[in-house]
Amino acid sequence: MLDYDTFQPEQTVIDQAELLLANRESQDFTAAYRQLLEDYKRLFKVSRRLVRMSDRSDEVLKLANEKIKAQQAELEKAHHKLERHAETLEERVKERTKELIITQGRLQRLVGLGIALSMERNQARFMEMILQGAKELAAADGGFLLVRNAEEQLFPEILSVDTLELRFNRANGDEIDEPALPLRDPNSGLPNYFNPLVHAALTKRTVQIDNCYESTEYQFADLHRFDQQHAYRSTSLLAVPLKPRQGEVTGVLVLLNARKPQTGKIISFSEEVVGFVPALAAQAAVAMENKNLTEAQERLLESIIQLTATAIDYKSPYTGGHCERVPEICMGLAQAACDAEEGPFAEFEMNAEEWRAFRLAAWLHDCGKMTTPEYVVDKATKLETIYNRIHEIRTRFEVIRRDRQIACLQEIQSHPDQKDALWLRFQEECRALEEEFAFVAECNVGGEFMAPEKLARLEQIAQHRWVRHFDDRLGLSHAELQRLSKLPVAPLPAQEPLLSDRPEHVLPRNEKQVRYDLQAHGIVLTPPKYLFNMGELYNLRIARGTLTDEERFKVNEHVIQTIIMLEQLPFPSHLARVPEFAGCHHETMDGKGYPRQLHKEDMSVQARILAIADIFEALTASDRPYKKPKTLSEALRIMSFMRDDQHIDADLFDLFLSSGVWREYSDRFLMPKQLDTEDVSRYLSDLD
Repeated sequence: MLDYDTFQPEQTVIDQAELLLANRESQDFTAAYRQLLEDYKRLFKVSRRLVRMSDRSDEVLKLANEKIKAQQAELEKAHHKLERHAETLEERVKERTKELIITQGRLQRLVGLGIALSMERNQARFMEMILQGAKELAAADGGFLLVRNAEEQLFPEILSVDTLELRFNRANGDEIDEPALPLRDPNSGLPNYFNPLVHAALTKRTVQIDNCYESTEYQFADLHRFDQQHAYRSTSLLAVPLKPRQGEVTGVLVLLNARKPQTGKIISFSEEVVGFVPALAAQAAVAMENKNLTEAQERLLESIIQLTATAIDYKSPYTGGHCERVPEICMGLAQAACDAEEGPFAEFEMNAEEWRAFRLAAWLHDCGKMTTPEYVVDKATKLETIYNRIHEIRTRFEVIRRDRQIACLQEIQSHPDQKDALWLRFQEECRALEEEFAFVAECNVGGEFMAPEKLARLEQIAQHRWVRHFDDRLGLSHAELQRLSKLPVAPLPAQEPLLSDRPEHVLPRNEKQVRYDLQAHGIVLTPPKYLFNMGELYNLRIARGTLTDEERFKVNEHVIQTIIMLEQLPFPSHLARVPEFAGCHHETMDGKGYPRQLHKEDMSVQARILAIADIFEALTASDRPYKKPKTLSEALRIMSFMRDDQHIDADLFDLFLSSGVWREYSDRFLMPKQLDTEDVSRYLSDLD
């Protein structure tokens, strides 16, 4: 503030004026002068006030300016500090961003591994993905995967150490020279908690060790032995139990020697890694459990299928081993087609799922036979149903012979003088009856052709009469009585023909016997009018073989039933073609087969392979009681005729011969006496 001296001149003027006014000699101008002085004083006062106000404003401004300068200095300091903080924060953000990127990469890798593990079906690659994925997540130098076995041991399945270039995978057939770790002491039976790997399995918790050579918490004899054997030093260790869905531990994932990414220096496993690896282990455990369950289901399915096929074989001694041997030929011929590098099968190949579908189809190709009556499958003679009715016919011949013998003796008693002639006639009648029965028995066995004269003789023999004295409706089943209900009861004694086709021999077909829509399944096979016809003459008149038209349809129907049964099963997509493969083994290349009359171009290679396998096995089988097995040359000759008649695929039959599949199968399943040829070139297609 300005001091008083600043206004000294003005104050002096005022003091002198007041002295002047006080002098009496100046009275003449006192009033005017006084007024002037008052005005001057008032102006002076205002001026001083203004000056003081100005001084105060300057002081305030000075103080404000100083405060502003001080604040500016503080602001500059804060700005510099903020700049330094911003730089530090930016560095931290960059570092954290880098960490987040690494974490995101690990998360993505973790998710990707989980998806890949759930899809991988190859055991070796599956194990490799678990261990390699864990090593990448943890930046570990080595590791191994131990699987818990039935003996309650941790068994090494895969081992990998980068710096040692050590790689072993038991699923690839590698032998891992590492002993199994027992979960319990073999002597005391106590849990082996002192081994860190076993400890992880027993407690179901992750074990983390910073330095295995300094830690006193566990025993590291097994790990040190590994180090000595491979000139290695296992420092940091992470053991994570594989525990699917809160269940029992199935194994332990072990990682060794975490490495710093920039320098490769061995460090401890970080807390972040300790969080990621168990997550991978959990995913791996679930994937492993799912994989094991899937494989177990597949093995169960195949076992059930093989059990069903074996049961069908055992159902009839006439087809014993057929369902078991056909797949052997199928697999061999399919492999030959896949291996072909030229010719019609150069482009043919099958993946693992197609192989499995084809193998199941080969096992199931005759599953429809479980619906075929056993006596039809086994029918070795024309009169055979549940049993061979030739015995009934023989009994009737016996009755006729006995009746004639009685009649002869009665005539001799009445005419003793004609005894020799009557007895001679009776013996001639007996010889005739014996010849006729032998003829009927021969017809019953069946053959290639029934000549017209044989049919005529059958009709003649059928006219012989025999007398029945007992009620033929006693001891019958309800179904038999129903078939006889509309027929009149013949009074006893009743004369009946030796051979007959009776109404009750005919079994009508009804809706209950046909529970499928032929057209819906593409079946062109027409069912006969009757379900069965057991007429004696009707059966004995069979022209070829032993089956009637009704029975032959019933046998052929097994393919229809195979198709229907398999199409009703909820096969997964990769097995969806099983019904197709299995249902075509009786089709022919010319479209005259059954049940759909498909042509070659309508059938897959697998279906055509199955047809060849089915025929070759049937021709060479030695366990069929009703026929003598064909020799190799006979079987191949017959099949070459079938090829020429377009019944089987010519290209596949040539491949069957040229690839040696016939030889491999023959050496395993044919009897030595059937192996009558080494040169099969003459059965190849005529290239000219």
